[in-house]
Amino acid sequence: MMQPLQCLLSISLMAAATASAHAQVTLDVSKVTCDQWAGYKITNPQNIALWLSGYYNGKRGNTVLDTQRLITDAAKLSDFCLTRPQMPIMQAVDELMARNK
Repeated sequence: MMQPLQCLLSISLMAAATASAHAQVTLDVSKVTCDQWAGYKITNPQNIALWLSGYYNGKRGNTVLDTQRLITDAAKLSDFCLTRPQMPIMQAVDELMARNK
């Protein structure tokens, strides 16, 4: 049978391992550059594109998700970012939105 101290130590180690496995990672999207976004350097670009879509549609009070437009807009953003790798992704979206008005 395991000694009480060994048992307590084992439980503590398992709890610590579980806590670190569930660590939350946050991202300040305003600091993400086109290069980081398009180059998969942070996460799959589609994840950030979804967030950006929700952010900008939320600002306009639009609750409708057009999945085809999301794909098209992400492709346009990717093309735009190829020539502007150091531009923040949110600034790139703002410029693209201004062009499409």
